[in-house]
Amino acid sequence: MRFRTIAIALGLLAAAGVAAPAHAEEGDVAWTVRTASNTYGAERSSYSYAVNPGGQVKDAMVVANRGKAPLSLAVYPGDGFTTGTGQLDLLTKDKPSIGIGAWLHAGNATVTVAPGQTAEVPFTLDVPGNATPGDYAGGIVTALAQPDSAQGINVERRLGIAVKLRVGGALHPALAVENLTVDFDGGDATVTYTIHNTGNAILSADQDVSVAGPFGLLRTGAGTVKAPPQLLPGETWQMTVPVHGVPRAGWLTARASLTPRLTDASGSTTSLPAVHAEARTVALPWLWLAGLVALIGILFLVRYLRRRTKARQDARVREAVDKALQAGGVTA
Repeated sequence: MRFRTIAIALGLLAAAGVAAPAHAEEGDVAWTVRTASNTYGAERSSYSYAVNPGGQVKDAMVVANRGKAPLSLAVYPGDGFTTGTGQLDLLTKDKPSIGIGAWLHAGNATVTVAPGQTAEVPFTLDVPGNATPGDYAGGIVTALAQPDSAQGINVERRLGIAVKLRVGGALHPALAVENLTVDFDGGDATVTYTIHNTGNAILSADQDVSVAGPFGLLRTGAGTVKAPPQLLPGETWQMTVPVHGVPRAGWLTARASLTPRLTDASGSTTSLPAVHAEARTVALPWLWLAGLVALIGILFLVRYLRRRTKARQDARVREAVDKALQAGGVTA
């Protein structure tokens, strides 16, 4: 039987201040995970630490068996990444981690929980002495492998809790707007660009997109633009923003402005200086287009008439020369 890992439940990884435990259910199997109550807090939605290079954190996760049979789960960490839907997910066990997934070590590789009981899984986060300062995201996962005879595979169901870490040192939050382009079609413009987290901090951003004519006249805004997800250092996010009702003002300039937003360990958000990018395209007014077409037509007509007149004049000259030569008894 082939083995395949399918992540179908990553509770609390995208939680926003929700302290309720995450749960996974499939037939007679049901379990929940939550953070342990200790000096770090009693009702945390996820794990969040600020540690200097070389530091260590000890914490725990609580697993509860809500099913009717004993439950044996694998326990392992993984680095985090942002999915195409903007959610935080974790690398599966077969993929190598270089951050939290490599630094976090569970007390046991498996945990067995009796029906109706809970078990605490301790873990240690050891930050290397040479760790680069900045933000990291990952998590600790409980996983259950079950056979799926219909597909001939083993299905791994995962349930985990996010771990966010800020390693002490200089913080350099920075976003860049890259590869900005603008397309114009019948009064509507489409602005596309890439948001790139070029710094070492997790960032989101407020966005403003507009299209204007020459000298910034006739500016048309895109309205409210949905904020990108929180991007980890090095990650990118593709944006496609429609701008409706753009006048044909000739030379159009599209502008995207991003105001990065940095969240600290307490949950407070700070706005950073905005970054901008521009791109241009041409959208001539209909009257201009009609005038341009007419002008081109006139130029072609003038050119044609000039050539025709010159041809007639050349013919007359040749005829006069021939007559003069014949009168003088000279044959050309």
